[in-house]
Amino acid sequence: MLAVVQRVNEASVKIENKPYSSIKRGLLVFLGIQKGDTNKESEYLSKKIVDLRIFPDEEDKMNLSVRDVKGEIMLISQFTLCTDKNKSGNRPSFFYAEVPEKASKIFDDFITMTKDYYIPERIKSGVFAAMMKIKLLNDGPVTIILERENGN
Repeated sequence: MLAVVQRVNEASVKIENKPYSSIKRGLLVFLGIQKGDTNKESEYLSKKIVDLRIFPDEEDKMNLSVRDVKGEIMLISQFTLCTDKNKSGNRPSFFYAEVPEKASKIFDDFITMTKDYYIPERIKSGVFAAMMKIKLLNDGPVTIILERENGN
């Protein structure tokens, strides 16, 4: 399981050119679900994301979490993170992405776990497998890549 976490001042999602969800200050998380991922990886990463200290404190040091700043979290499923990184050529392979039926359930469970670990009303998401337009105002920019390997 891979997560690309971006600190944002705001982010929004449109589906079929209609507003779907939005957040103010917080984290935009793109989540790649790989073959073999389970709720064990979801639980680890959801807690890690909520506790990740990438917001500035009063001394402007990255020392506060989204929980500390009472921010929001936007979760977006993104299978394109699960590419074959060592493949030669220019067309990426998504061989490592979990099949949609399993990935959809894991993504839903990830949202639930994050809501259980943080304030449910501050967790928003896109729609699994939908064609989405995502707009964001990156803060920093600060982008962190987190990975939790199957079973670890």
